[in-house]
Amino acid sequence: MLFPSRLVAVATASLIAVSVSVSSSVSASVAAAAQRIAVDLTGNWAFEVVTENGTGVSAVAMTQKGDSLTGTYTSGRMGTLPFKGVVKGQTFTFAANTAGGATFTFSGTIVDADHLKGDLDFGGQGGATFSGTRAK
Repeated sequence: MLFPSRLVAVATASLIAVSVSVSSSVSASVAAAAQRIAVDLTGNWAFEVVTENGTGVSAVAMTQKGDSLTGTYTSGRMGTLPFKGVVKGQTFTFAANTAGGATFTFSGTIVDADHLKGDLDFGGQGGATFSGTRAK
């Protein structure tokens, strides 16, 4: 049986449209997966902490093993505090205890391999935002 040329043209155009649509979806999925590639936070970081009283810069040394995060947080006001935390996908949390017994909790997002951002809770006594940049 022979198909009219118009029917063949419509069928061909439909197949091309489906092919382009599937190809675009696959490309978008691959790009999204590439952005979710796990970043190892191990290294030295400069954190800029913004509070209602001003902005301060702190040094943060992190070691990541799997989803476990350990390290030290060093600031002019707090001295050097050890911390422990976790990394889950593109988010992380770590907590440091002060000499006075307060717990500072950092909750953040991995922006890319060299940049972090998030919120800091001062043990229920206020909060701040922070951004982190990996030291080169």
